[in-house]
Amino acid sequence: MINHSLVVLNSISGRKEPFKPINPNRVGMYVCGPTVYSNVHLGNCRTFITFDLIYRYLTHLGYKVRYVRNITDAGHLENDEDSGEDRIAKKARIEKIEPMEVVQRYTVDFHEILKKFNTLSPSIEPTATGHIIEQIELIKNIIKEGLAYEVNGSVYFNVLKYNETYDYGKLSGRKIDELIHNTRSLEGQSDKKNPQDFALWKKAGPQHIMRWPSPWSDGFPGWHLECTAMSTKYLGEFFDIHGGGMDLKFPHHECEIAQAQAINKKNPVKYWLHANMLTLNGKKMSKSTGNNILPLDIFTGKNDKFSKPYSPQVIRFFMLQAHYSSILDISEEALDASEKGYRKLIEALDNLSRCKPGVEIGEFNTNKWLKNCYKAMDDDFNSPLLIAQLFEAVKFINLVINKHQPIENSQLKVLNDMLPVFIYDVLGIDVVKKSSSRTEEKLNQTINLLIELREKARNNKEFETSDKIRDQLEKYGIYLNDGKGITKFTFD
Repeated sequence: MINHSLVVLNSISGRKEPFKPINPNRVGMYVCGPTVYSNVHLGNCRTFITFDLIYRYLTHLGYKVRYVRNITDAGHLENDEDSGEDRIAKKARIEKIEPMEVVQRYTVDFHEILKKFNTLSPSIEPTATGHIIEQIELIKNIIKEGLAYEVNGSVYFNVLKYNETYDYGKLSGRKIDELIHNTRSLEGQSDKKNPQDFALWKKAGPQHIMRWPSPWSDGFPGWHLECTAMSTKYLGEFFDIHGGGMDLKFPHHECEIAQAQAINKKNPVKYWLHANMLTLNGKKMSKSTGNNILPLDIFTGKNDKFSKPYSPQVIRFFMLQAHYSSILDISEEALDASEKGYRKLIEALDNLSRCKPGVEIGEFNTNKWLKNCYKAMDDDFNSPLLIAQLFEAVKFINLVINKHQPIENSQLKVLNDMLPVFIYDVLGIDVVKKSSSRTEEKLNQTINLLIELREKARNNKEFETSDKIRDQLEKYGIYLNDGKGITKFTFD
């Protein structure tokens, strides 16, 4: 199975390249995980669903994949100029709790949301705070190479010195001269020699809770350093795939390359892959403008953006209908279309089980169809092209069910063997088979009875009872959506 002509769009070359892992039959993949100071947002989820798709397909092809995805639980400051508060420490200060309480709360949220999206767990999920020793050792090595300097207890990477030998900006396409021209002067405001330099270690101020001892000061590591420490520890000095969102190309991934080359004298990654951003109703998602929505808000329908809830699997299916490298806009119209498509897939799988083979061959070349499915995924994990092929199969299945086309045993075998594989295993769509119509009817009647009881409690101002009914239903994956004069429900 591994002998596929898979090509991937390598961000560092800007071209599609044949995928040839460093070690035959094995793949090392590192993906930048979340900074756990708030609920994971939908744009991040698109990135993690993208790399779940990639992980699934590589595994399906027979590769043994070591998938490393980190948790940033320290060192990520509010902006890219190495100033401002640590995001986690700031959240802890505002809420008057321990930083690790913040980390725990939002790490749990992250895992719960990704579980709803049916993503597979990575092979290793290391944390920044669990690798402080490794990061300190890396800093010592970079200083030894003459590419970092210490000032007042903080250590900075010397970008201009590095650029004398290497090419800082080669991943993002930025030139050092342009960076110098476009960067405001930090004279009198920073210990940096150059505005482009970035922190490897920051001395902690008196108010900073999260701090560790080091040869330079009690402080904390820079955000970029943690990924270099963890990726090299678990995947080696040179590994196959480094992934993340498009917004991480600069400065985060650019700094990772610089750190690794400073120490090991070579490019750390063979293929850089980047997922593009998700927009909402044609505009960039932003908390400050209010054009933002959390995954749970969509699942429950408790938001002012959409008129009804959408299940996690509909959202996943929607995301996979666009190539991961393209910008994707989420809107009610798009989600409605994806919901219909998702239901057609469910119905097709149900109909496939009822197809009876005959002696005649239908006008559908299943062998060609199978080749086209793999051709789609071999073209840089092109999930929308794969989905288009799946719907070609859906059309044929419906024709067979409606007696407009025959189906021969070999055709039925290919569809029975491979349609579920592409839907469940490759795309990761968790299609829940329909219950019997009688069971479904009884379930709907039971839920509607609970809705009536809740409405009666609300009218009697027994809000504790009404809230309990709603909360208990949510625990079972049943979400209520209160509209004008009517309450609807949807399943997780």
